[in-house]
Amino acid sequence: MAANRSAPTDHVPLPHASKKVPEGVWMRCDGCSATLFRKEVERNRNVCPQCDHHFTRAARDRIADLLDPDTFEEWYADLRPADPLSFNDRRPYPDRVAAEQQRTGLNEAALVGQGFIKGIRLVFGITDSGFIMGSMGSVVGEKLTRAIEEATRLRLPLVIVSGSGGGARMHEGIFSLMQMAKTSAALARYHAAGGFFISVLTHPTMGGVAASFASLGDVILAEPRALIGFAGPKVIQQTVRVKLPEGFQRSEFLLEHGFIDRIVHRKDLRSTLAQLLNYVTP
Repeated sequence: MAANRSAPTDHVPLPHASKKVPEGVWMRCDGCSATLFRKEVERNRNVCPQCDHHFTRAARDRIADLLDPDTFEEWYADLRPADPLSFNDRRPYPDRVAAEQQRTGLNEAALVGQGFIKGIRLVFGITDSGFIMGSMGSVVGEKLTRAIEEATRLRLPLVIVSGSGGGARMHEGIFSLMQMAKTSAALARYHAAGGFFISVLTHPTMGGVAASFASLGDVILAEPRALIGFAGPKVIQQTVRVKLPEGFQRSEFLLEHGFIDRIVHRKDLRSTLAQLLNYVTP
């Protein structure tokens, strides 16, 4: 006859139950709220593998995505922002810039230079929303303007990828706002010389960037669901006191209303750029 065995009264945890999951291994998707393995998202070019939500992407990663390997030659890397207004909010502007430089590994929110896409030489610029929201201060405007002027001189096509949620940088006041006119004037000279400019809008592209060079492309591409506009939709709704249409200022809404030419998934952007550049390259 079998002996009676009582069930254990104490729960013994499994060996793995006490192990702590390292911070940052998992992330939440802003599009579908799924819990995602961060490395899987990074391998997918920072796109959600479940709903195709496009997360922001660092400038150097985008360069690796789009340009032929080891072909990017950076220009004007020594330009550094000044502090013309002695601006101080929660901390002095020079301290904020220094902290951003250390955190991102960038000197400023823009990288410009020349490179190749599938063997086609071009001038390439990009703004990074990770550096003070990609806002356009004096250095960003100067870098982009010099790049546009060099594209004009070399008679090369131009691609600028915009990820600037900060618009003009408030820390530099009127000096920042002047960059809107400066970049736009340089593009006018570039167009007059017969240049071909592709503007790529990513999430977010707002403020003075959207109101200047980012909107002046011969062809304007955008990533899916990117927020694109001048003031944010909440600010506009509070100002006009009218309920805004569904998806207002998103890529899909702007495509429907003729502001952009095509929405391109991140995985297809390199081939789309190459196809467009082939049309204008001898």
